[in-house]
Amino acid sequence: MAHYLVTGGAGFIGSHLVEELVRRGERVRVVDSLVTGHRENLAPVAGRVEFIEGDLAEADVANAAAAGVDYVLHQAAIPSVPRSVAEPVFCHRANVDGTLNLLVAARDAGVRRLVFAGSSSVYGNTATLPTREDMPLDPLTPYALQKLIGEQYAALFTSLYGLETVTTRYFNVFGPRQDPSSPYSGVISLFIRSLIDGRPPTIFGDGGQTRDFTYVANVVDGVLKACHAPGVSGRVINVATGGRVSLNELFESLRSLTGASVAPKFGPPRTGDIRDSQADIERARTLLGYVPTIAFDEGLARTLAWARQAGAAAA
Repeated sequence: MAHYLVTGGAGFIGSHLVEELVRRGERVRVVDSLVTGHRENLAPVAGRVEFIEGDLAEADVANAAAAGVDYVLHQAAIPSVPRSVAEPVFCHRANVDGTLNLLVAARDAGVRRLVFAGSSSVYGNTATLPTREDMPLDPLTPYALQKLIGEQYAALFTSLYGLETVTTRYFNVFGPRQDPSSPYSGVISLFIRSLIDGRPPTIFGDGGQTRDFTYVANVVDGVLKACHAPGVSGRVINVATGGRVSLNELFESLRSLTGASVAPKFGPPRTGDIRDSQADIERARTLLGYVPTIAFDEGLARTLAWARQAGAAAA
């Protein structure tokens, strides 16, 4: 039994990682400031994980969290492009200062490997799709830049201090527990909540922009493979599906699944949003043996089923 630290473990992706680790019989510690996470996300593993409420931008919290663990899965962040544009200093503290503190703490604690949650936003508006990890990067927002700084710090700690790190770049992750009440939530959770309520969702831009929507179970699989694969320390690896779906296509799929009859509203494009995103996942296949197992349509159906159940429970 290994000992894992999941930062941001009360959040959307983090809580799914925690649940899978507990299912595998591992020992798990969670640290979360609860700024974007929710204790109820850990209800399925209540009593089976250690929980630290605290901010990794405080060195004492990072040191306590990393002490005695074997592996760190660093998911903690303010994961919002719009919020980073509106509040760059606040987001920098969480996304950069917290990451640096954790890397120092992991180094000093003798952690075996740290897996950093990177972001496809670092690619910017690339002229070539799908995007490969070795392509030039062009972060367009504070969030994208902060994520790039985090992965560069991780690689530096590998080369300079010998701390094993891997960055997994995420592409539009969706699934159960993604908070639809937040204006910064993923587009799928926002669309689902609007359609269930019979309200027209807002599409920013013309809806032709495309995304590599990735169901959260695929990300969990990729992160845990990155945590243990040999010979990948210091590498950056896309974790996605390799597909591309437009927002208009997404809306039509969800309208069909929900049976809603509303039409979308269209608003102005959001500052910092890229036009198209699609991952090349060959490196993940080769180095990790990663193959996405949950297709887009199945992931949508699972997410919708969870949203309906959650809505019924809250009623």
